[in-house]
Amino acid sequence: MTRSLLHVVPQALAKLDPRHVYRSPVIFVVWVGSVLTTGLAVRSPSVFGWSVAVWLWLTVLFANAAEAVAEGRGKAQAASLRAAKRETMARRLRADGTEEPVPGSELTVGDTVVVEAGQVIPGDGEVVDGVATVDESAITGESAPVIRESGGDRSAVTGGTTVLSDRIVVRITTKPGESFIDRMIALVEGAQRQKTPNEIALTILLTTLTIVFLVTVMAIQPLASYSGRTQPVVVLVALLVCLIPTTIGALLSAIGIAGMDRLVQRNVLAMSGRAVEAAGDVSTLLLDKTGTITFGNRRATELLSLDDAQDLPDAAYLSSLADATPEGKSIVDLATAEYAVDEGRSAEALVRDGAEFVEFSATTRMSGVDLPDGTQIRKGATSAVRRWVEESDGAVPARVQELVDTISRSGGTPLVVASRNGSGPARALGVVHLKDVVKPGMRERFDVMRAMGIRTVMITGDNALTAASIAEEAGVDDFLAEATPEDKMRLIKKEQEGGRLVAMTGDGTNDAPALAQADVGVAMNSGTSAAKEAGNMVDLDSDPTKLIEVVEIGKQLLITRGALTTFSIANDIAKYFAIIPAMFISLFPGLDALNIMRLSSPESAMLSAVIFNALIIVALIPLALKGVRYRPSSAAQMLRRNLLVYGLGGVIAPFIGIKLIDLGVSLLPGLA
Repeated sequence: MTRSLLHVVPQALAKLDPRHVYRSPVIFVVWVGSVLTTGLAVRSPSVFGWSVAVWLWLTVLFANAAEAVAEGRGKAQAASLRAAKRETMARRLRADGTEEPVPGSELTVGDTVVVEAGQVIPGDGEVVDGVATVDESAITGESAPVIRESGGDRSAVTGGTTVLSDRIVVRITTKPGESFIDRMIALVEGAQRQKTPNEIALTILLTTLTIVFLVTVMAIQPLASYSGRTQPVVVLVALLVCLIPTTIGALLSAIGIAGMDRLVQRNVLAMSGRAVEAAGDVSTLLLDKTGTITFGNRRATELLSLDDAQDLPDAAYLSSLADATPEGKSIVDLATAEYAVDEGRSAEALVRDGAEFVEFSATTRMSGVDLPDGTQIRKGATSAVRRWVEESDGAVPARVQELVDTISRSGGTPLVVASRNGSGPARALGVVHLKDVVKPGMRERFDVMRAMGIRTVMITGDNALTAASIAEEAGVDDFLAEATPEDKMRLIKKEQEGGRLVAMTGDGTNDAPALAQADVGVAMNSGTSAAKEAGNMVDLDSDPTKLIEVVEIGKQLLITRGALTTFSIANDIAKYFAIIPAMFISLFPGLDALNIMRLSSPESAMLSAVIFNALIIVALIPLALKGVRYRPSSAAQMLRRNLLVYGLGGVIAPFIGIKLIDLGVSLLPGLA
């Protein structure tokens, strides 16, 4: 805590520079008032004058501190990124294929470099030759290495990451100083943070309110003079500062910075604050089926035996032991977990005993095993296994086709299992149901989206029948089957023409146009450079489901800003009851009826309001940084809750706070 204060206080003092303060019109007015009251206090010293001047300066300092604390989080993240950024020597390829060593900072767009195991990739680029495992933990925080290879959607590499195995040739795609890490550092430090449209609109509103109150306070003096009692300038400045929305003016920048920081904490890099705000206003989510809604790899979910076949689980298990595909592994897991198959046998042990495994090929479309006792087991596509059974003097019952058709209609993939004992005829044992399994909890998450007023659309290359089945199971509102990149683009434009904001994820070059068109385009870090350039956010973990979290963070940002704006404006009411009676009670004794807080004296009432105005900023800094707790609900419910909690709370809190402060202030000499 002490160390944090040591960092924040100097930054807050440095931000007293008028060249910085003027960016927030509300706080700039307080700064001008601080200068003016300080001058008046020097000229005509008094406890009241100096107290007001000191607390006005503290108000500006607290506003600066709120921004400094928010920026401090980003600078801590930037420091870890700088540690990951290393100056390296690159092995640049010449036109004749020979290599030359050059500093990484001298590489230009289009250069090709060789990187081998144990070497650091010198700059952002794309793999044009080779395949390698790469340690990206310096960027993503994930210790597991990833595969990067040429010619696919996993070709993009980031400067500063380390090749762990093999050799790759990388074509540099960024200029020195413009790498992904450089951009991350600039963004998280706030160096490139620009005000978002909503911030600009709110700043205009706050500026307008400030001008209105400034004109109102300026009009008080002539009226007071006409009534026979002019007001000291210090009192007028105190009134102005208490009436203008200083609370939200002080916290506005911190709220925006903290919103982007919450994304960074989840390993999502927003290229601008505008993207975060747009996420909060999104009304349509386009989600790829594979990897987002489903696991992406088909998994065995049940083994459907024929009436007279009891050995299907064991046969399916044995035929899949040497199958390294996710589907094969899932059959082994299902057989041992659900059908009590003996899992003590292994592919290596069977091979030692004389078994021969038959690998899957595109020609045979089958795999299986020939056991030492002469038993043959085959597993594969329906037509391929049927042909094998018939060629082995067997016949496939009609029941098999019924099971296959049932699985296909449900959107699954059927694998038929058959066996042959020695020289006897082959026979079908049953069917394995492979299914692209929906991730747990997706239906509940989509129900939450629906409660937020967000429409979810599943995008898939599957046929309409399969897509409809998975969409029903997952609980999405709609789906787009057999989707091409052009179909995605048309759907986005159609949604936008209806006034909806659209969010989507993508990782391939073919996704780039749609990512650029979407209001929120989240590109996967494992994707191509084209995709990352087109999107306005990059997910370092390459987790498509994180799009839902991005939307929730965006909504939390907007709700936090709205809640604190409501509180800031509402707490002016108590200040009216504190300051207005104090200013004119000697001239109009009847105003004492408005002194419902029974404040000790006019001076203590005004000073208490000024002190509360400053301290409430400090009290709300944690809320501005953490964000108002977001609960999925309709806009009407959200508005009612905000008005009840922050509107009514903003009215009540100052009455209590100002009264408590007054009890202490009244003890000061000259203010009783």
